[in-house]
Amino acid sequence: MNVLTIDIGGTFIKYATMSDDGIILSRGKVETPQNGREELVETLSGLYEQECEGYNIDGMAISLPGIVDSENGYIVMGGALRYNDDFYLRHALYQRCPVHIVLENDAKCAVMAEATVGSLKDVRNGFALIFGTMVGGGFVKDRELYRGKHFSAGEVSYIITSPSGDPSMEGVWGNQCSTLSLCNRYARIKGLPVSEVDGVRFFQAVEKGDPDARACLDKFAHEVAIQIFNIQNVLDPDRFAIGGGISAQPTLIDAIRTNLNRLYAYCPYHVSQAEVVTCKFQNDANLVGALQCYIADIENTGIGETFDTVREVVPA
Repeated sequence: MNVLTIDIGGTFIKYATMSDDGIILSRGKVETPQNGREELVETLSGLYEQECEGYNIDGMAISLPGIVDSENGYIVMGGALRYNDDFYLRHALYQRCPVHIVLENDAKCAVMAEATVGSLKDVRNGFALIFGTMVGGGFVKDRELYRGKHFSAGEVSYIITSPSGDPSMEGVWGNQCSTLSLCNRYARIKGLPVSEVDGVRFFQAVEKGDPDARACLDKFAHEVAIQIFNIQNVLDPDRFAIGGGISAQPTLIDAIRTNLNRLYAYCPYHVSQAEVVTCKFQNDANLVGALQCYIADIENTGIGETFDTVREVVPA
C-alpha cells in the first residue's frame, strides 16, 4: 500500500509518497497557496495526480494546522491558514482524488510519529510539545491519540499565561513560548531587527556565551517548565517529548530539565517528576505521523506497531 502523505505549513507544503512499512519512495516541496481554499484544493489535487504518474496511490494522509475534525474531514478552524475555517476539505478533494483521505492536526501527527516509531514508542501515556510559530501539543493516552470531544485536546497554545487572566492573543502560551517569540525577545534586547534573528543565530549566541542570549534561554525554559509542571499535574503522562526545530539544541533540553528540577525541589506536595526527552523526528515528523494516522484509520485501531523505522529509497 502506498500513501501520499502531505504536510501543509504556513509557507510550504511538504509531501512524500510512502509505503505502509515506512519507506519513503519520493518527496518534494511546493509553496503553500495564500489566496484561498480553491487554490489549496487545486495544489493538493495536482500533487495527487503527479504522484499517480509514478506510483499506485492507495490513499492520502494530510497534516495541517488548526482544529481538525478527523472523523468527518472537516476543518473547524484553520490556524495559520484562516481561509480553511469551516471547510470540508476531504469532500472538496474527492472529485479529483478518488481514494481514502485522512486529515489530522499537524501537532497530533507529530505525536503519532513519536508514539509509533519515536521517543514515546515505549510508554503508555505520553505528551509531545512542538515549538514553532506557536506551540503545538498532543496527548497519547493508553496508546491512543486523544483528540477530545471537540478535537482540540492538546491545543496548549491557548493556555492563558497573562497575570490578569484576560483572554488575549498576547497573553497565551503559544505567543509567549514559541520559537518566534524567543528570537524576537533576544532581538529586542540586542537592538536588532527581528527579521535578522532566527533559531540558528540565537543558539549560536548561546554557545558563544552571550549573557543576553543565555538570560533569554533561561527565562524561556522556565516558562516552558512551568507549563510542563502544570500538564503533569493534570494528566500525569509517563514522558514529555520536545519537538520543533529548536528541540535539536541540547542546551534547550538541559535548560528545561534544570528549571523543572527547581520547580519540583520547591513543590510542597508530592508530584511525580516529568521525564523530558527530545523528539526523534524533526522535519519529517508530520509526514510520518500522517501515515500512522492513515493506517490507524483504515484498520480502526489505536497506535499500531506497523513498522520499526522510517527508511528512504531513491525512486526508480
